[in-house]
Amino acid sequence: MIRAFHASLTAATLLAGMSVTGSVHAQDHSSKQDYPSKAVRMVLPFAPGGSTDLVARLVAGQLTERLGKQFSVDNRPGAAGSVATELVIAAPKDGYTLLVVSMAHATNPWFKKLKYDVLKELAPIAMFGTVASALVVHPSVPATNVKELLALAKAKPGTIHMGHAGVGSFQHLAIANFAYQASVKIVEVPFKGGGPALVDLLGGHSQAMISALISSIPHIKSGKLKGLGVSSLKRNPLLPDIPTIAEAGLPGYSAVNWFGMAAPAGTPQAVIQKLNKEVAAALGTDATKAQFAKDAAEIVIMSPSEFGKYMAAETERWGKVIKAAGIKAQ
Repeated sequence: MIRAFHASLTAATLLAGMSVTGSVHAQDHSSKQDYPSKAVRMVLPFAPGGSTDLVARLVAGQLTERLGKQFSVDNRPGAAGSVATELVIAAPKDGYTLLVVSMAHATNPWFKKLKYDVLKELAPIAMFGTVASALVVHPSVPATNVKELLALAKAKPGTIHMGHAGVGSFQHLAIANFAYQASVKIVEVPFKGGGPALVDLLGGHSQAMISALISSIPHIKSGKLKGLGVSSLKRNPLLPDIPTIAEAGLPGYSAVNWFGMAAPAGTPQAVIQKLNKEVAAALGTDATKAQFAKDAAEIVIMSPSEFGKYMAAETERWGKVIKAAGIKAQ
């Protein structure tokens, strides 16, 4: 009787386990097949009109067309991205509330204590791409390349003034990284936005700037500014004759803004994998390629795990720069 009971119990347990496993696989398969069954919200931590907003709306439009359900961008600026991030982390883990992430998510933890851990509480989905900048100088600066600018900065410490979009901005961090890697003293001049900083440089009040390519190109081509290098690891097609900062005198230098998509941790893998596949397809369309080229941006395709590793690496490396430069949030 006892043996028979144990045999029956074991059989029942195995059957139950098979049933649960089958149920999980069925749900996972079902979520992949059925998703999305309703509108999807892509929460963006920035105000409308910026480059990240334009790219997010382009991808959202492509996903809407491909998947047959509305993907809409919900702009939620505030607290350097914390407002939007907290909203998404607290949302249901079903793939219907997504977050557009950027380099800010790698730098924010070093400026203030957050209520969340991006690397633990977000599930990376896909990278969209990167946006590089250009190291530009006023025509009055006696430097025609990166090596000459560095030599000038070392010979006369504190004489090179570089404007940026504000403390903690991408431009600020790009400059801090430049000075840190080159071991030179640069006078950083904060402005309320990259526009005013560029105007100051064009007027000859400051000497140099690391400015977004899309903003710098017209002034480089007109001769109002000298382009010494681009901040990415490879040259930009819109400025093929201008070398990278790394190849022009500061080996290994790289500073690009990046953006992509993530979901609350715990979102079904089937949904994440499906979105990754669809985002890659959206980035491969002629319309998306044309928009990226127009914005001097580069499309980057990554798997969810690759994007997760990239985010972790960026968080670590910018932490080192911020600590070394002694940058404090204001």
